[in-house]
Amino acid sequence: MRKKIVAGNWKMNLTLAQGEQLINDILQAGLKLGEGQEVVIATPFPYLMKAKSLVKNYPGFYVAAQNCYTEKSGAFTGEVSAEMLQSVGVDYVILGHSERREYFQEGNDMLAKKIDQVLANGLKPIFCCGEPLLVREAGTQNTYVAAQLEDSLFHLTAEQLKQVVIAYEPIWAIGTGLTASAAQAQDMHAFIRSQIASKYGREAALHLTILYGGSAKPGNAEELFACPDVDGGLIGGASLVAKDFVAIVEKLA
Repeated sequence: MRKKIVAGNWKMNLTLAQGEQLINDILQAGLKLGEGQEVVIATPFPYLMKAKSLVKNYPGFYVAAQNCYTEKSGAFTGEVSAEMLQSVGVDYVILGHSERREYFQEGNDMLAKKIDQVLANGLKPIFCCGEPLLVREAGTQNTYVAAQLEDSLFHLTAEQLKQVVIAYEPIWAIGTGLTASAAQAQDMHAFIRSQIASKYGREAALHLTILYGGSAKPGNAEELFACPDVDGGLIGGASLVAKDFVAIVEKLA
């Protein structure tokens, strides 16, 4: 049975007071999570400890960081290590988000190092992959995503892979108001699963959680989550509005 996850990525938004209110509003909404269902809240670094303290008594709720550095420690002013995140109770770390790739030039080799740091510290990576619009228009999205998977994940052992969650982000559908159709999402999720199967075997692929990360909203979440290979969502803008985020979580099958 695969985990079903809705993760809210706040990005660089909200003050501490606003974030605390948002989490409390979500927790007080009376969500009933089923077996194997999780809610993950990815806050900016300064809010992680507060977020963890708020959700710690709520089964099925977890906290994620939005990034970490490639090294364990050292003279890297302004960076945050996976070991630091582990020490404050973080559960997941988002890696390779399209914004990190675009604005901070994070490449596949760098992300492989970050994956290793996260796993070495007992945390779970949410590894983002996906194609830009030009690649989608050229029809080469499968080749593009396959390279991301191979370069950043395929050095892992089968046991390590069990700790990884993949989030497919059609970059052309992030912050643009565009959304991949349910058929487009399902096709790519099935392709990703096939790539995992070819490397690690069918059982590993069947147990891998793959999230959709392209402008999911309350209005389209049910259709997306009904796809057989879509196991939830990595939610951006809608995660900043409690009622919208709760409505999306309620669409988990």
